[in-house]
Amino acid sequence: MKLIIQIPCYNEAETLEIALNDLPKQIAGIDEIEYLIIDDGCKDNTVEVARNWGVHHVVSFVQNKGLAKGFMAGLSECLRNGADIIVNTDADNQYCADDIPKLIRPILDHEADIVIGERPIDDTEHFSWIKKKLQHFGSWVVRKASNTDIPDAPSGFRAFSREAAMRINVINDYTYTLETIVQAGRNRIPITSVPIRTNPELRESRLFHSMWGYVKKSILTIIRALMMYKPLYCFTVVAVVPSLIGVLVWIRFLIFYFIGRGSGHTQSLILACTLLIIGFVTFVIGMLADVISANRKILEDVQYHLKKQEYDNGRDNIKK
Repeated sequence: MKLIIQIPCYNEAETLEIALNDLPKQIAGIDEIEYLIIDDGCKDNTVEVARNWGVHHVVSFVQNKGLAKGFMAGLSECLRNGADIIVNTDADNQYCADDIPKLIRPILDHEADIVIGERPIDDTEHFSWIKKKLQHFGSWVVRKASNTDIPDAPSGFRAFSREAAMRINVINDYTYTLETIVQAGRNRIPITSVPIRTNPELRESRLFHSMWGYVKKSILTIIRALMMYKPLYCFTVVAVVPSLIGVLVWIRFLIFYFIGRGSGHTQSLILACTLLIIGFVTFVIGMLADVISANRKILEDVQYHLKKQEYDNGRDNIKK
């Protein structure tokens, strides 16, 4: 059983060595542990620090591509190097690395394929009151969108089985945390969470420049993921609004018509027809989107089998 711990990095020379030093060297049930960093266009000596420390693998981008692209590139490289379990953590050492054995235990026990580390958000001192509330609210929205019970959706401390890593597809350029949970829930990939500890803050988060910018991007990410996996539901909800208003306007026109005053309310009839047509067209678009979604699922299955063939052949070559 091989574990690879991956760390996305962007100018992390000051904190990376601290995070690496805390990583476990041995874990019960794991035969081999390797370490990988994603150089997301670092302009400092992050890669030099990593190589001097002794990381086994480095994935490098010429320019910064964002957390989501780096995460997916790391998963691919881990799979290519024969990982059975992949743990993702941060270079600022915000997550307690001593909890990695606890994080991977549900995968080793075949209880889940994805495990999310649940931070003690309310007890985290460097989180502001508003950030704590937004974290809880965002996690609640993700739970509703994904049909899961993950209490800390934005947590980046998570473990993936080889099977789950090959099925994950992150489309968003911003972050992977929310979309992967929605995917897991909608694709029925077994997912759970375990409580973990956090370390004191070494630096401020670089993921977002403002709290409201983070909220806006997170909401768009959730809506986009939900529309990908439940398009008919989403478009039907949108279609109901103009259709309902159109019906009410139509009833209003009929009332005036039957009391003999319909000639002065032709505009209501036109408006009602327009709104009903908009609702109908929106619903038809939803049906077409649902067909496209079904085709996408077929393509995802094809992609999974191609990945499995490629990465399993690569693992066999590594063993030889």
